[in-house]
Amino acid sequence: MAAFDPWDPAFVDDPYPAYAELRDRGRVTYYEPTDQWLVPRHADVSALLRDRRLGRTYQHRFTHEDFGRTAPPPEHEPFHTLNDHGMLDLEPPDHTRIRRLVSKAFTPRTVEQLKPYVSQLAAELVDALVAKGGGDLLTDVAEPLPVAVIAEMLGIPESDRAPLRPWSADICGMYELSPSEDTAAKAVRASNEFSSYLRELIAARRKNPGDDLISGMIAAHDEDDDRLTEQELISTAVLLLNAGHEATVNSTVNGWWALFRNPEQLATLRADHSLIPSAVEELMRYDTPLQLFERWVLDEIEIDGTTIPRGAEIAMLFGAANHDPAVFTDPERLDLTRADNPHISFSAGIHYCIGAPLARIELAASMGALLERAPTLSLAAEPERKPNFVIRGLEGLSVEVR
Repeated sequence: MAAFDPWDPAFVDDPYPAYAELRDRGRVTYYEPTDQWLVPRHADVSALLRDRRLGRTYQHRFTHEDFGRTAPPPEHEPFHTLNDHGMLDLEPPDHTRIRRLVSKAFTPRTVEQLKPYVSQLAAELVDALVAKGGGDLLTDVAEPLPVAVIAEMLGIPESDRAPLRPWSADICGMYELSPSEDTAAKAVRASNEFSSYLRELIAARRKNPGDDLISGMIAAHDEDDDRLTEQELISTAVLLLNAGHEATVNSTVNGWWALFRNPEQLATLRADHSLIPSAVEELMRYDTPLQLFERWVLDEIEIDGTTIPRGAEIAMLFGAANHDPAVFTDPERLDLTRADNPHISFSAGIHYCIGAPLARIELAASMGALLERAPTLSLAAEPERKPNFVIRGLEGLSVEVR
């Protein structure tokens, strides 16, 4: 297991050879440093994402003690209160109820109506990049586009948006493997500040509703007149903001870095912009923005003759599954024309990403704007990879336009 080391910068830079070793080793491997069972093959990951014997939480069925786990430290409580009331970390029946209510406001029509706004904003951001001859694709285009879009959807005023990305980054630090106490302290502070801000915004929207998503979620109810609690509203808004831009930001810079390293594919894309939809899917497969997704074993399962007991944790390796040669022909090759592309970058099952349609719109809009308005875009400097393993991204992507 020397090759799989999520704290090794060389592994983080390119984990895919280690994933190949894991897939060759078998369908499941115990990894002692994190006390997790690693699952690297596409068929298993896809099936386990739908397996109700696993859960994102266990607290709907067990106490920490019953499950053989230690409760989080009390000082981490603000983060866990925020995180544990979002639908990503809930299981039925709470997950079912919250997702149903959120879906009443977060409709396909609502997302489709955002297309003109997304396209216009992408064009403006790229025009500004071109006007100065280049810059950092991360901070100039990749970040501001999805942050502005999801903030606009939620109804967060433009003057209030500056802290959103830092809050998100600090909270998402807790999703890495074995986060440090410093990471936890930052997440707690961000959780408190973000929650306080949203509590005030929700109170204002209750008095004066608008056309925004927060107003829609406040108003949403089902046939039993069931509504979201205030904490569920806060947690859902934070989840939509964090998940609504983290993957898109990282997919954008990971994708363009992959294109610069594969100039023949970039040339093909520049010659035929109709490839944008398949390019978006292939780039998300090729360098997956979320490398690992965890599940608790609620009821004992067996994988390839190995019994995994209740209370264990399974780490599904999305990056490994997306490079499985049993599913993808020549998986290490970037192929923007790849037609059969069942990648699992948006997860699957009941936790399938509710914002996937919006992410696809954003990724296509930024790619289209860059291809059309910055046709000479090129790499200006070799980027540095962020040290994170689970959420995969770059520190920046310096580009120039001649």
